[in-house]
Amino acid sequence: MFNEFLGIIIRSIRLDRTLYGNNKNFGEASIYYAILIILLGSIISIIPNSSFLNYMNLNFNLGSIKGPSLKAVVFSSFIMWVIKATYLYFVGVVLFRNKKTNCNFRKIIILVAFAQSPLLLNFLVFNQSFLFFIIITYIWYNVSLIIGLNIILSYNNYIKTTLISLAPQIIFFIYILSLFQGSSGFVS
Repeated sequence: MFNEFLGIIIRSIRLDRTLYGNNKNFGEASIYYAILIILLGSIISIIPNSSFLNYMNLNFNLGSIKGPSLKAVVFSSFIMWVIKATYLYFVGVVLFRNKKTNCNFRKIIILVAFAQSPLLLNFLVFNQSFLFFIIITYIWYNVSLIIGLNIILSYNNYIKTTLISLAPQIIFFIYILSLFQGSSGFVS
């Protein structure tokens, strides 16, 4: 059982397409594997968060900064997991359904958790000099999610899957840019 769980993590990190194409990986035990990946990821995320807080404290002299409690980190990780899966189900299955799309919410929620396996590598960010690695693992996670969505939603190309997967980040980025543009004092 542990070997199967470890195999799922390794195949997700390797961006193995067969992980998402095999219905056996979305069977009975898969929801428990998904919960375990989210739990491990939330616990591991405390390491880079602490490194970031130390970096901010050293460079900007903010004083003593305490991070959130373990309970808050785990709870927020599970909430974000469900929100992300709900968004992907609504947009990918309900709004932009393909003729061959045959997917349920359970499969999407398991996919989102399996795709988060690259984020388990954030334990390597134990020092502030490795903070750049967070960006690499986040991009890796998005690529894994795009590959998995393309397979389970039966899309023919990666452009549609990429837009569906990255739309919240793109909208947020545009919003942040508009805030900076509005505060810069330039009149258009």
